[in-house]
Amino acid sequence: MVDHVVTTQPGFGRTTTTVTTITQTGGSWTTNLFSICADKRVCLLGALCPLCQEMKLSYDYGESALLPLLPGSTFALRVGIREKYKIRGNAVDDWAAVYCCWPLALCQMVRELKLRNQEYIYHVSTAFECS
Repeated sequence: MVDHVVTTQPGFGRTTTTVTTITQTGGSWTTNLFSICADKRVCLLGALCPLCQEMKLSYDYGESALLPLLPGSTFALRVGIREKYKIRGNAVDDWAAVYCCWPLALCQMVRELKLRNQEYIYHVSTAFECS
């Protein structure tokens, strides 16, 4: 016969902690297509090496860093980001942004991922009485 050892007992004033992560979804793009100076590092990388920036964007989105080497991948990434975060828009808007303003659209997508992937963690502690 195996005896189970009790190592903790319910006690008076015991607290529990709940951790909640909130991710922003819905609405419009966080920054405008032409807000190129909203993040100077993104702007600089987009101007000097947009392919490097797109490879990092693809990796940060969860795809292969080599995805940008395929035709149409920027359009697919933009549609994916818009659908993942429930951003208002449609495929025609995405196509126009990517094929008419590729460097600007690329920078906007990078800024969007940076801003939307920030985690806001709230710790809530509650105390309860055992009787």
